[in-house]
Amino acid sequence: MTIDLWTYGDSPIGPLGLATDEAGVVVGCSFEGTGDLGRVMRRVWPGAEARAGGAAEPVVDALDAYFAGRRDALDRVNWRVPGEDFQARVWRALAAVPVGTTITYGEMARRAGEPGAAQAAGVALNRNPIPLILACHRVVGHDGSMVGFGGGVERKSWLLAHEGALLI
Repeated sequence: MTIDLWTYGDSPIGPLGLATDEAGVVVGCSFEGTGDLGRVMRRVWPGAEARAGGAAEPVVDALDAYFAGRRDALDRVNWRVPGEDFQARVWRALAAVPVGTTITYGEMARRAGEPGAAQAAGVALNRNPIPLILACHRVVGHDGSMVGFGGGVERKSWLLAHEGALLI
């Protein structure tokens, strides 16, 4: 598999690094641009060749629409993650968390088939290779607190407010 790394620069939360496969399917996303994304892609997709590439137009269109206020626009982005283990089940369960809602880490663990594994769900969410697309910002602490987001609490709060789940 060949992975194209590119930057989406029009984000109100800073430039996003994105990785897409040959078909334009999102396989990686980073809040820190593409600098660290290649390393993450080698961990998640061992053996894949990462290279600088062009933007995937359908992904750009969906991101433009999302940041312009179409909260559900990212639902139409094609994505994929590897594996069938607990970590991958957590990542896939994220896709079922609706825009404008939050769930707890404990609930995420339950949805991934491991009730009581909230801490392990948190570790899996921290390793989510496509944050924003698989919206780990929608997972909060048991008391609703803004914890555990690799993009930073400020971005998490902004994204939740943008989606109507949290007022700033």
